[in-house]
Amino acid sequence: MGLRFKTRESDSTWVDTVWTCTSEQVTAMTSVAGVRWGLVFWEHAGRAYTGITGPETRTGTAPVPEGATFTGIEFAVGTSLRAVPTPALVDGGIGLPGTTRRTFRLDGTRWETPGPDDAEALVERLVRAGIVVRDLLCVEVLRGHRPSVSGRTVERRFRAATGLTQGTVRQIERARRAAQLLAAGDPATDVVAKLGYCDEPHLARALRSYVGRTVGQLREGAGGAIALDLDQRLTS
Repeated sequence: MGLRFKTRESDSTWVDTVWTCTSEQVTAMTSVAGVRWGLVFWEHAGRAYTGITGPETRTGTAPVPEGATFTGIEFAVGTSLRAVPTPALVDGGIGLPGTTRRTFRLDGTRWETPGPDDAEALVERLVRAGIVVRDLLCVEVLRGHRPSVSGRTVERRFRAATGLTQGTVRQIERARRAAQLLAAGDPATDVVAKLGYCDEPHLARALRSYVGRTVGQLREGAGGAIALDLDQRLTS
């Protein structure tokens, strides 16, 4: 019962993960901070919907349509929509009108709604059409390269592309990874050492702010539905 996720990593440089989810006997979930924007497609009570999701800087509670099925595309950090700057999506999102079970409308064009196996093909078409773009400087930074521009320029470009600072991205990604490790059974002391937290209280504060769970809840699978695949069995 609750939210049943299946997540796979993508071999596309434009996409981070593709996920599916079903909601069973659940009407609310804990939302989790995340650094990526995405497209999400879902069906509920015979109707189809499409939305653009933005990066989230904090945890909270969000409603869930009971009995819905979802397919989501999480785009790589540094990508963005031509028509919607990623900073405008932070801690929010946009519902796309005119969605049917077969098609959706984005940037003035109607596109075929993808299944989980068709996600990359859709993204390729969006890239070719110039609808999804990216800042190559951000890509270089994320790969550990040092661009030949000032640190201030890097941070400005990074924030314009992602809506977040580099420090915020690192903190959120680390907290999400910590949650997955704890849910998989790793001791808190090991997670602190592995991910570079100062101590266990530092880890606890990060989990509270970004994941909305305590160490004990993650270890025990308690706390109700959560918008994070804690299974760890990512398939490529």
